[in-house]
Amino acid sequence: MLPTQSLLIPLFGGAAAAANLYATHYSGTINHLTFNNNSLTLVSSEKTGQTLPSWITYDAVGKKLYIPDENFDENSSGVLVSYSVDAKGALTKAGNTTTPRGGVATVLYGGKDGRGFIANAHYHTAQVSTYKLPLKDGRPLQTLNYTLDGPGADPDRQEAPHPHQVLVDPTGDFLLVTDLGSDKIHINKIDKNTGKLTQCPSAKTLYGAGPRHAAFWSPSCSKSRAAQGRGTVLYVANELSNTVTGWSVSYPSGGCLELTPKQIITPYEGNSTAPSGASLGEIRVQGNFLYTSNRGDQSFAPYDSLTQYDIAANGSIAWTELTSAYGLLPRSFELNLAGDYIAIGDQISDNVAIVKRDITTGKLGALAANLTVTGPSDPNSGNPVGLNTVIWAE
Repeated sequence: MLPTQSLLIPLFGGAAAAANLYATHYSGTINHLTFNNNSLTLVSSEKTGQTLPSWITYDAVGKKLYIPDENFDENSSGVLVSYSVDAKGALTKAGNTTTPRGGVATVLYGGKDGRGFIANAHYHTAQVSTYKLPLKDGRPLQTLNYTLDGPGADPDRQEAPHPHQVLVDPTGDFLLVTDLGSDKIHINKIDKNTGKLTQCPSAKTLYGAGPRHAAFWSPSCSKSRAAQGRGTVLYVANELSNTVTGWSVSYPSGGCLELTPKQIITPYEGNSTAPSGASLGEIRVQGNFLYTSNRGDQSFAPYDSLTQYDIAANGSIAWTELTSAYGLLPRSFELNLAGDYIAIGDQISDNVAIVKRDITTGKLGALAANLTVTGPSDPNSGNPVGLNTVIWAE
């Protein structure tokens, strides 16, 4: 068994130096944790008023959290909620709105500062919905509906389009949607003033890839299209094929963002095939390093794994190392801003593991802290159980 830190709530003395983290749980809660001196503590746990709180988007400037609802029930809707975060990390509900069900990811976009609107990916209804901020209960600003061109390679997972993530490109001009069900990456041009999305031609992945999540990398810090067009890469974690695809990003003058396949690689040494039952989860970029979480691979039995890749100057990636996820089914993970720690959210083992990281080599090291976040989930309800998403609030 992994060591579990104390669940006692009081924090004294060094609390001001503690880092705040938040984790959603399929039992219906948002959980506030603090990490300090290799100690991980549960500060509070409260019901969100949602059926299945999922993804967390943190607005560091506005000090707000946004949480969508993955509600599976065909006879009801989802609820997108927002929380204000005070100086000590305490949460206060700030707003909510009714949305389509199956909300699995959100992203802020548009406005004068990239925080004027929020987009939601709805896995179960094959939609993306958008709302103006701050949240007020009402009709969505816009709803994009997707359809299949034809049968998918996986009849159980690709019977319909399944948007799994929404993300904004480095220029802030385009919003992309990874669609696991249709093997597409949908591309939308953003009107920053109105929040309206105009659909561009989609990029088609390999048949049966099942694109789940993605992350951008660029060798330049410039926000100009000309600079971003030189070397920017989109890395996509394909859940069904257990591969990572690198896509070259270009910005034709006056047109839509375009993606060109550049490279495809598995998360395992020698480009070997994933173990039976494994599936890619999350993907993150930190500097010139890329990481994926590998769910159900049991590479560090009984635990699953994370993969590190090094990113070359031309955007190509090379497998570097496989390390333990310190739990089962690492659904989410995130690196802190300093890059010296990574928080891993393991769904089935219901724990948050904090792992040290070398900021020079990018390599993940020893387990620094571990905390079990147990919620009253009903394993017989037909709903997923355990931890969903963990983030640092910095």
